[in-house]
Amino acid sequence: MAREKLTIIPPGKPLTGRAMPPGSKSITNRALLLSGLAKGTSRLTGALKSDDTRYMADALRAMGVAIDEPDDTTFVVTSSGELRAPKEPLFLGNAGTATRFLTAAVASVKGTVVVDGDQHMRKRPIGPLVSALKSLGIDAEAPTGCPPVTVRGNGYFSSGRVEIDAGLSSQYVSALLMAAPLAAPGANRPSTVALTGPEIGARGYVDLTLDAMRAFGAKVEQIDSATWRVEPSGYTATDFVIEPDASAATYLWAAEVLTGGKIDLGTPAEKFSQPDARAYDVISQFPHLPAVIDGSQMQDAIPTLAVLAAFNETPVRFVGIANLRVKECDRVRALSSGLSRIVPDLGTEEGDDLIVASDPSLVGKHLEASIDTFADHRIAMSFALAGLMIDGITILDPDCVAKTFPNYWDVLASLGVTYK
Repeated sequence: MAREKLTIIPPGKPLTGRAMPPGSKSITNRALLLSGLAKGTSRLTGALKSDDTRYMADALRAMGVAIDEPDDTTFVVTSSGELRAPKEPLFLGNAGTATRFLTAAVASVKGTVVVDGDQHMRKRPIGPLVSALKSLGIDAEAPTGCPPVTVRGNGYFSSGRVEIDAGLSSQYVSALLMAAPLAAPGANRPSTVALTGPEIGARGYVDLTLDAMRAFGAKVEQIDSATWRVEPSGYTATDFVIEPDASAATYLWAAEVLTGGKIDLGTPAEKFSQPDARAYDVISQFPHLPAVIDGSQMQDAIPTLAVLAAFNETPVRFVGIANLRVKECDRVRALSSGLSRIVPDLGTEEGDDLIVASDPSLVGKHLEASIDTFADHRIAMSFALAGLMIDGITILDPDCVAKTFPNYWDVLASLGVTYK
């Protein structure tokens, strides 16, 4: 039974021990899709098993891909190399990666596919990706500019040049790149994916996409900072190792510096390839965080850094975070309102910037605050950090962490955190 709330009891001591983050959500969903598009059997190890990856796996199963799960961190994926039209709409909850990636990939299906999600996903924009698909001659529509998306495919992805506005999300670029090798056999011409402007949300995630594509045999070349060329090569099954999730690691890095503890994650920060790992260098500066933090290239780490900033010696302004307004919830608003539930005006908004007033004297105080997570896993996990230092912090809908880190509360408990 889902819990309505969870109140954190400050440990009053440094958190020490070993705590393994789950596998990377970003890499797991890329590897699942690419293995589903590859002919043969692929073994994905170190994978994340969570709501988001489950939605992706179930969608692939609905399109004829066989996926076995021999243990808690492994997927064995067997595919013919072609996706079949599902009997029903693909329901993807609030999984943004799965929704964006599959919207492009299902253009290679012969038949009609509806990509849909829950009430939150139906508010998340997908219009730029649909417009890009239509520019290739693909029959796709999303009347509201958000899911549901209907795609009527003819059995292969259309090759050619496609331009995409990636200002809202790098996932649009990744979706087109991963679909591009699925062009018709004998197309004999590469596809070109090009940005319509210099802005791109979290460019490092495109690098993750390129690395995964190459691991599955794709031939893709970056021409310049805004253009990629992809050959119609298809994909080849392979065994693929998934690294731990850097976004999940940020909570543990922050818990370590907040409490003066020592938490062994099993992987050094410099070994992570994901963009959010750059948050480690910022977290390491606590309690002297920079006065201005640009979150444009480490977006999912911003909730962690914002709550950490509440205990910093000096105020912090977060910039480059407009995209956070179209995540699982409006994270700028969720952070400002949650911080201000703890202390009025602890978090405020100026345009799309977030300003955290910072007050080190909050440590050890009793302040009753119920944090509305807006069903957003990152809001729940980041505000748990406040509960390590302030008595009275209650997280509403704590089980929403199942989206990416199902055993988050157990991991904190293993380090000595208790709840009521």
